[in-house]
Amino acid sequence: MSPATAIANTADHGFTGLTGFAADILTALGDVGVGVLVFIEVLIPPIPSEVILPFAGYLSQSGDLHLGWLIFWSTLASWIGALLLYALGRAIGMERAVRLLAATRLVSRTDLERGAHWFARSGGWTVMVGRMVPGVRSLISIPAGASRMGLVRFSAYTIIGSGAWNAMLIGVGAALGTQHERLEHYLGYLDYAVYTAIAVALLVLVIRRVREARTPRSRSARADAAAIDGMAD
Repeated sequence: MSPATAIANTADHGFTGLTGFAADILTALGDVGVGVLVFIEVLIPPIPSEVILPFAGYLSQSGDLHLGWLIFWSTLASWIGALLLYALGRAIGMERAVRLLAATRLVSRTDLERGAHWFARSGGWTVMVGRMVPGVRSLISIPAGASRMGLVRFSAYTIIGSGAWNAMLIGVGAALGTQHERLEHYLGYLDYAVYTAIAVALLVLVIRRVREARTPRSRSARADAAAIDGMAD
């Protein structure tokens, strides 16, 4: 697709607001665009892949996007983002990573400690399953890195789990895309759905932060973080 065609198509996809912005990226960058959006989602959890990926699948039925490449680029982006968080956990340990990320206010300490608890109790296979669990999906990489889990094993679990999750969500969107004419009347409401999803995610994050400020950190959470850091020794 030529640059001129890409620029022209960004104006006629019919979406506005945040969904229009995502559509512009996907239209201009093609299948690689979904990788850009997913990479951002990995590092900024309140942006939900449950919105981005079905939307990309939907657009694949009415544009120049291809399902196979959407799955490939989204999974590659998930893996690269997971590697960054894995490296963080490996470099500074679980306890310090929890303090650092919780201080950003973008990540809930509760989610971090839940991921640590799950990993400490169930082992490395949780990296694969955790890629399909909202709130844990990105953060499960940190205890894996802090415990110095083998990089090849971590990568395999991450790619399998992310690939399955991404393929499912993109496939759902593609199925809806076959009904484009029937759904066209409702496309104007998609922005509201996206904003609502993000607002709910942020509200949950704020509520958790308030609760965490009022509740002393549990001994169990400290023990889990110490146990994961101990795995690296």
